[in-house]
Amino acid sequence: MIDKLINTIKEDEKNWSRFQKVFVEREITSKTILLQEGEISKHIYLIKQGCLREWFNKDGKDITFQFFFEGQAVASIDSFMSNNTSLFTIESIEPTTLISIRKDDFDELLNTYPKLQLEFQNLIFQRLRNYSQLFLSRIKDTPEERYKDLIQNQPEIIKRVPQHYIASFLGITAISLSRIRNR
Repeated sequence: MIDKLINTIKEDEKNWSRFQKVFVEREITSKTILLQEGEISKHIYLIKQGCLREWFNKDGKDITFQFFFEGQAVASIDSFMSNNTSLFTIESIEPTTLISIRKDDFDELLNTYPKLQLEFQNLIFQRLRNYSQLFLSRIKDTPEERYKDLIQNQPEIIKRVPQHYIASFLGITAISLSRIRNR
């Protein structure tokens, strides 16, 4: 998505000089908080290299519900679009290089390039699909079935994400995850 977005704008020389400055590249260390639960999302992030997670706090425990890797866009979509407070935190899991775009700049990009509006809608639908699958999996699948599905369909999570975040994502304890892995 990142390259496609930037290339679309670069092709339009007149607007490239206008929009070039809105793409702010940042390098962050692991455990960097980009958005804190309760804040209003003012940026959308495009991951060039690295991994982010979304999580919320429930009774003092952090519950991870999504991971993001290279080429993906991340924001608290509801907060970003409606100016409401975010229900979750966005944090880096590993050193990450990303491009940050402010909300007002992003809105201007979408107005200037209606084709990007469709891309953004697709992103939102994909996120909704992911959340629906996670919700249904928590209801119908056992923890072991959720882990097997993760290995089969999202192996990059197994390879790159610490076990305690994977356990949180699966809705189990790290000890339970260890037992499942040993079976």
